[in-house]
Amino acid sequence: MPKTEFAVYSRAMRRLVTLLSVCFVANTASAGGLNSLILEQMEKMPSGGKYSVSHFAKIKLQSAAHFESGKFFVIPTQPYVSFCSGATYLVFIKTIEELRDRGQLQLDFATLNQLIIRDQHDGEGVWGRWNANGPGTARLFYELGLGHNFADFSQAQPGDFMKIFWNNNVGKRESGHSVIFLGTSQHPDGEYVRFWSSNIGMGYGEKEVPRTKIANAIFSRLETPANLVRIHNAPATDNYLGSLLRKKSNFAEARQKCGI
Repeated sequence: MPKTEFAVYSRAMRRLVTLLSVCFVANTASAGGLNSLILEQMEKMPSGGKYSVSHFAKIKLQSAAHFESGKFFVIPTQPYVSFCSGATYLVFIKTIEELRDRGQLQLDFATLNQLIIRDQHDGEGVWGRWNANGPGTARLFYELGLGHNFADFSQAQPGDFMKIFWNNNVGKRESGHSVIFLGTSQHPDGEYVRFWSSNIGMGYGEKEVPRTKIANAIFSRLETPANLVRIHNAPATDNYLGSLLRKKSNFAEARQKCGI
């Protein structure tokens, strides 16, 4: 290659490397910013109340995320009757609305309409996916490209959405919890995991448990909320999530279905 061509090629490659580095830094900052924003919206949620999966709790959840004139008004009202996936979804909706208020996210009415909490079966629509048995939130993130999922605690950051599995079952006989990860701490009897959600016995609030009580976990980091528009091209119902109320699965399949 002639020297002049090589010089031009070298300058072009340096510009490309610089551009990629800038993009990487910007994307990293954006992801970190979204986690911070999620934590800000979490802090604005009420505390206390009662954990319940009753029909009344579902009605209260629907009324808390009121959608009017193309805008979500997330205002939980007393009595604070709530459940875990509903609590984390309200924070998710609040985060989306805050990004829209700041002019950092544009979503059309049809997409916003898909975010409304309805009486949906597991795997149906956005809320039905989030609320499903198994890795509902993580499957939604993978399917729409909202962010990446992982199972390594060492990668987790405060503000990541997290599905805790209290046992090794996924699906029909699982015992799980939808939370927002807040960090870990060392106690005399070992490592503890701290999170926010609607928790049994206390309602909205922070809680920590020994890590040894967690059989498995999947983290979901919100990175590209604009990809919510992809819900229009997704199946009306995710068959994998829709099957988990009656089907026994395992963590290996959950990882595979979530791109881990």
